[in-house]
Amino acid sequence: MTLNFIGGVILIAAVIVNVSVFTNALDVSPATRIGLVAAGGLWTGMQLSLYAAGAYQSPVVQTFPLIGPMVVLPPVIVGIAAILSSRVQATLLAVPTEVMIGLNAMRVFGGFFLLLAAAGRLSGPFPYFAGWGDVITGLAAIFLALQVARGSASPAKIFGWNAFGMLDLVTAVTLGTLSSEGFVAQIFSGGPGSAAVQHMPWLLIPTVLVPFYLITHGIVFAQLRQRRTAAVAA
Repeated sequence: MTLNFIGGVILIAAVIVNVSVFTNALDVSPATRIGLVAAGGLWTGMQLSLYAAGAYQSPVVQTFPLIGPMVVLPPVIVGIAAILSSRVQATLLAVPTEVMIGLNAMRVFGGFFLLLAAAGRLSGPFPYFAGWGDVITGLAAIFLALQVARGSASPAKIFGWNAFGMLDLVTAVTLGTLSSEGFVAQIFSGGPGSAAVQHMPWLLIPTVLVPFYLITHGIVFAQLRQRRTAAVAA
């Protein structure tokens, strides 16, 4: 289908751009950077392999969606690494805030959720909350990243955007899970629900892009806390 082809090209490009820009912004050795890029590639490849093996369509996974753990696992791993290693923490906090925000600009492609809903491939509140939330977050990210780069964005404005962006992701994942056909706690029934995002290429959104953007939001929150602490100490 044309929508799948276009979406697949854009989503793969988004994964590549996110991983490339993020790793290049890290103050690490070339070997470490290559390792991180490889890890991102392996994670993405694992999702493709699991899907090809039918893991995301098995009866057990329909009852207890595998997407949930895939969303949570990367941010948890990064968070634990930052807690246990001061070097990892310092490296992540040193990434320019405008880079973290700017990468979220690609969330404007969340408009695909609205197109899938119009095509009758998604239903319920999920595609509209996820779609419009991502579009708003992505558009705002463009202007906010420019303001942060110029030093004209207040901490309150950054915090507000970051909170909205993270809430959008949490809401989208929650509504998508509650709309999943066969889920033990399904609330929104009737129509295809969130079936489309359990298939490629759209599966890359909750399993690869959402975890990445959750990590960027976590880093921005940590950076804001660091600056507030430094200001109080000064």
